[in-house]
Amino acid sequence: MVSTAGAVDLLRRLTPRHGALMLHQSGGCCDGSAPMCYPDSDFIIGDRDVLLGVLDLRMSPGDISSDAPQGADAVPVWISGPQFAAWQHTQLVLDVVPGRGSGFSVEAPEGVRFLSRGRAFDSDELDALLQQPALTGRDWESGARPALSLQPTVVATAVDACPVPVRR
Repeated sequence: MVSTAGAVDLLRRLTPRHGALMLHQSGGCCDGSAPMCYPDSDFIIGDRDVLLGVLDLRMSPGDISSDAPQGADAVPVWISGPQFAAWQHTQLVLDVVPGRGSGFSVEAPEGVRFLSRGRAFDSDELDALLQQPALTGRDWESGARPALSLQPTVVATAVDACPVPVRR
């Protein structure tokens, strides 16, 4: 999971008002397929939901963490099992854009909304992902946590993670 600096900044602004946060990649209800942001205790993760990653609110573009985020600095991002099956080949990038999102998501009153952008993983990335099983809600409840990323997880803008193809 990758996020833009703007998305991380918004999460940092929302945390003092709402406490620790989490995101769930919506499956099409309400606001289409928008990522929905909730106080961490307000959304029940299902046993088959899949963790896309844990955003580290201490990070800036290009940073690589040397330790796992704790407390409100850790924002887990989830997706339902069936949605994951459809999107597992895609690098999702959490971004923020002007506009009003769903009333269920805590950023709704801010005049901006979270947006998922994506790009297809290349064959090397797909091979690496196959080497590590997806972490589910059941695993999380049992205390499992993802390994630290060896790559930066915050980019300055979405185009840094999802280049726009050039038409010729």
